[in-house]
Amino acid sequence: MTAGRHLHVNGIDLYYEEHGPADGRPLVALHGGLLTAEMAFGALITALPPGRRVIAPELQGHGHTADSDREFRIGHLAEDVLGLLDHLGIERADLLGFSLGGYVALELAISHPARVDHLVLASTNYRPDGYHDEIRRSELHPGSTRMPTERDFAEMREAHLAVSPEPDHFDDFAAKASGAVGAFEGWPAEALRRLAAPTLLVVGDHDFVRLDHAVEMYELIPDARLAVLPRTTHMDVMRRTRLLVPLLEGFLPSAGA
Repeated sequence: MTAGRHLHVNGIDLYYEEHGPADGRPLVALHGGLLTAEMAFGALITALPPGRRVIAPELQGHGHTADSDREFRIGHLAEDVLGLLDHLGIERADLLGFSLGGYVALELAISHPARVDHLVLASTNYRPDGYHDEIRRSELHPGSTRMPTERDFAEMREAHLAVSPEPDHFDDFAAKASGAVGAFEGWPAEALRRLAAPTLLVVGDHDFVRLDHAVEMYELIPDARLAVLPRTTHMDVMRRTRLLVPLLEGFLPSAGA
């Protein structure tokens, strides 16, 4: 991915990258927890057909964006992305959110529906119990084949150390972010029933998200599609570019629209 820029917004210096033509249809890609934009979307952006303008911020405490004393909250992260859209002069955008980024994308679509055109939620639940028990309960993590592997965690740490302005902060921030996400109560079902944006839900068949919960979201959202990727864990979802690219291109309006 190309070198990015920083934007001072809501008290943080938000890092973001842009790929593709400035006049292309904007797609905002929001990464998962403890990931960088490169880790989450590097392979996908390369595989997308040319012509789409992809904007990939790194959320508070992630990648090139330093943490702050500000509370780590989904609403704050969504307002940061909204500030980025304002800065770039983008009135409406398609959103792709993975995991934590899916929470942020969903919050934007609920709180600022006029700013979201099409919505892609990958590995995203809307209530805490949408996750399998082995993900929600730390005592069940050991031995779980749904959890990120030791190699996955090592890659997250290495990516952080490589680009973070505060590399020694990784463990403290990981605990801060994990605690905040674990305490997040989600949204009421009625909020999903009011979603105006056409929505594509993507989950792996061995994801954090329960398949019946994904189906529940599919039935709640008025204009929803659901794709289940076979033989796919949570960490594998964004790596399945051969499956994801046709799904995205079939769902999102054309890059020149």
